[in-house]
Amino acid sequence: MARIFRFLGLQAGDTRKLGIMGPVFFAGGVAELLSYTAFMALFNLRFGVKFLPIVYIIEAVILPLEGLILSYIANRMSKPQLMRTLYILMTSTVLINGIILLMILYFKWDIRYYYPILFLSSNFVVRQFSLLMWSLAFDLCPTQQAKRLMPIFVALATLGGITAGLIAQVVGPLLGTEYVYFLASLILIAGFWNFRKAIHDYLVPLTLKLDKKERQINQTASSGQSNLKQLLKSPFLLCAVGLMTLMPALYFLIEYQYFTTAQGSFSSEHELTSFYGRVFTILFTVSLLLQLVSGKLMNWLGASNMLLAISGVFTGGFILAACFIDSRFALVAISISYIFIYLLYYYFAEPCYQLFFKMLPLAQRDGFRFLAQGIAASAGILLGALLSLLNSGGYIPMTIQAILGIIVSGSLVALAWYSRQLYIKELIKSIQGMNSFVSEVVASFLGGVRNSKAITAVIELLKHPNNYVREIALEIMARFQDVALLPRLFVLVQDPSPRIRLAALKAMNLHNVDLIGMVTVAACLEDTDYEVRAQAVKVIAQADHLKEQAHYFIRLKLLDPDPRIVTEGIKALYTLKSTQSYAACEEAIDRLLMEDGDAPVLVCNVIQACNLTQFSRQVNALLWDDRPAVKVAAVECLGKLKDVHIVPQLLTFFPLADHELHEASLQALIDLGETIIPDLTDVLKESHPMIWSAAVKALSSIWNETDVKASLIEPCIERVTQLNTERKFVFALEQMNHLELASLAEKRFLEIRQALHDAIWSVIGRLADAEVVNKVRQAIDDEDEEVRDNGLEVLAEGLGDRRLASVLLEDIKQWDQKTADDVTDSDSLNVDSFEFIKAELEANDHWLRVIAVDALSRKEIGSMHDERVYLSLLERVIFLKQVPMFDNLSLEELGLIADIAREEFYPDETILLRAGEINDTLYLIISGNVELSSVSSEGLEGSFGVLGPKESLGDTSILEHIPSSLTGQVLLGEIHVLEMNGEDLTRLVRRYPEIGIGLLRAASRRVRLLEKMIIKMG
Repeated sequence: MARIFRFLGLQAGDTRKLGIMGPVFFAGGVAELLSYTAFMALFNLRFGVKFLPIVYIIEAVILPLEGLILSYIANRMSKPQLMRTLYILMTSTVLINGIILLMILYFKWDIRYYYPILFLSSNFVVRQFSLLMWSLAFDLCPTQQAKRLMPIFVALATLGGITAGLIAQVVGPLLGTEYVYFLASLILIAGFWNFRKAIHDYLVPLTLKLDKKERQINQTASSGQSNLKQLLKSPFLLCAVGLMTLMPALYFLIEYQYFTTAQGSFSSEHELTSFYGRVFTILFTVSLLLQLVSGKLMNWLGASNMLLAISGVFTGGFILAACFIDSRFALVAISISYIFIYLLYYYFAEPCYQLFFKMLPLAQRDGFRFLAQGIAASAGILLGALLSLLNSGGYIPMTIQAILGIIVSGSLVALAWYSRQLYIKELIKSIQGMNSFVSEVVASFLGGVRNSKAITAVIELLKHPNNYVREIALEIMARFQDVALLPRLFVLVQDPSPRIRLAALKAMNLHNVDLIGMVTVAACLEDTDYEVRAQAVKVIAQADHLKEQAHYFIRLKLLDPDPRIVTEGIKALYTLKSTQSYAACEEAIDRLLMEDGDAPVLVCNVIQACNLTQFSRQVNALLWDDRPAVKVAAVECLGKLKDVHIVPQLLTFFPLADHELHEASLQALIDLGETIIPDLTDVLKESHPMIWSAAVKALSSIWNETDVKASLIEPCIERVTQLNTERKFVFALEQMNHLELASLAEKRFLEIRQALHDAIWSVIGRLADAEVVNKVRQAIDDEDEEVRDNGLEVLAEGLGDRRLASVLLEDIKQWDQKTADDVTDSDSLNVDSFEFIKAELEANDHWLRVIAVDALSRKEIGSMHDERVYLSLLERVIFLKQVPMFDNLSLEELGLIADIAREEFYPDETILLRAGEINDTLYLIISGNVELSSVSSEGLEGSFGVLGPKESLGDTSILEHIPSSLTGQVLLGEIHVLEMNGEDLTRLVRRYPEIGIGLLRAASRRVRLLEKMIIKMG
């Protein structure tokens, strides 16, 4: 099974979802076809196939009402409630019909006019159940996961159809058609458990919080009336509606001929049911085989050619029916036509013509789609019913009816052909308002089949005056990769617009180009735009048939002044396997690693892309670089190179890492894989809380679910328990009246708790669906109390692992509710405060140990100064925590700032800052006051205010080394400050951007203060 999953490209989250949703699709496929086989057999024999067109007309009239009712229900229920309600409604409908049929069988009732009701209600289930399944699947699966799972869901539904056909062949003759129908209800009931579980485990968490913006867009989208007007004015949209109308009409016509011919061939109800079962077994077997090639077929043909091919098959089906309808092969011929028209209509046509609506703005798309589908479904059924009624009413024979089918399907072919031309024209009209994904939509529609008219239409776009339109046309041409287009592209690489030159290069395919063509492209290597030069290098690297010439041109770019071009050249030379240039490449790499700016970042990316392990030592040296981007690039590179020697260094990064470095280091541990599992498991025993959290997150990604459950659940639970016990340290400090230390310890515990929760959520995310876990976590952190309670409710159900989810839930509920009185009054704090603080000397966390040492060293309780002239490192941290610009920093970051700060005392009237002079010091006032003043151009001096304790001076000019706009003078006695040198602070800001954000906030506050002062002075 593991090999099968690997072959299918499934991931861990896929297998869980497949295990829940797979049985639903299989059961749905079985139940849908069992009920369909049974009610069609019962209706055709007991009521009469000649009335089939009339019932279809009634159904066409009912369809709009059905849509209104479902829309009304949908607007008044949440998505999970709607899904459950619809499933129960449809299951109940089939069950009630099944019970009535069994009662008719046993009591020998003759209720002839019940069968139209059976037909209409059962057809509602067949029609809506498929939509329900696909809607749920699309809601549950993100885009990439949907691409992996949808083919499997289709295959399971198809297997269900095959199984239903086999069951009908056995149960129908043995027990009767009524039991075939009743069995469908039992299978739906059996599938409800998995259906409900899928909703509970996935859909409920995903809908915890509605996207208000999206809801507003839907509410303000165009009304049905305006949509209808726009629809009638657009030949393009009318063409889509025409396709959506003719296809179901032709399907219902061939279905009528199939049922009529089958009824004429089988007089027994049991035989007819068995025959329907055999046909559906064949039908879904063919469907299963087609699914193996459907993806490639769609990519090759494209939606436009696929619609044309489907139209051609429809025409061929009616030609086959017309040729044999009066012969003894009529049933075989019409059954074959029915099978292929059924398959193509239900499994291929729908996704093809949905691409028409991709051309519309997102806010209008659903409105047009529902309107078009409503019109097309009703009109299609009516047209198909009327064509069927011509025969059932005795107006024309079936041969003429089949000929009419040929004529209508021929119209469908013409419409499908015309739609391709309209698509290109519509593209030209709407292209300026579309996003960059337009080229992918066009490629999906046109496919890979050479279509001269389509290519000609795209080439015409190159003459458009709007550069954006021309760029999109070149993107589409890049999809074709047509060598015949090279002459036009060679002209465009000389276009004045760099975006056009770049797009033209991207559209080129130089695999078989001659030397003159390569020289033309090589001229772009000297382009003024670096993106054009870089793309030219990539394109030339394609010409492996002219390897020596390509090597010559690319090697010259190793001397380009722009490192981005040099790194592209290195990648290209390694791609061409130009061994004679490896020495030059290595020399260029060594040079770039020593440069300033982005060069080391770029070359690290090249080293990992080309797997150049010989540079591991040089990249290792970059781990100590002061530039955050360089350090991140080095970490990512070494992780991809599988350099296990960096694990100890990576682990030391986590306590002080900013978000980007933290994520890069974590991904590097994951990339290193199973070889570092012993190192990470050692960390789980006793380690710094931030390092422990990183190890758990890495192991949860490396290990499989079984190992995660066996090895990570208990350590996580133990850590939560340990943290709740250690938190009593805060209350012990408060009891001893060390309130400032208690506040600092509380802040540290909150940081540790956040890291612990991050680790626990990563474990739960490994044991459950990652998207669901993210939604639940967001809901729990939401400000809305109702959303938060809903998230906690999902967690209470045992998300991922019941024990771990329960511990996390309890911790979330209790943490913010704990107070000093709660703990002091309880039996849990039954140790002496002094002894409890002393025990914290053995804590895993450095800051908790420092706080404990400081608390035990204090003999008297007083203010922060406590008659001391200078502050200790911890007292500096306590002070910095109270300064507004640093209030959001972690304790580790506060410690770094405290480490570079020095204390100074200045007498009254000392000028700390002078207007017009460059300032290189940041002052944080511990005690005392500073007056801010400035002299106007007229020589008038004005005061802008007075700064006091916990405020900063010099923050607006220190990082940029610009002259100060204000003068700062000590006022009313001596001042006590913390000073930081601008160079030291700049180095810290580079390594820890959060510190820079704090300075930015402080500067913004100062600007607002000055604005207020200026207004007052004015």
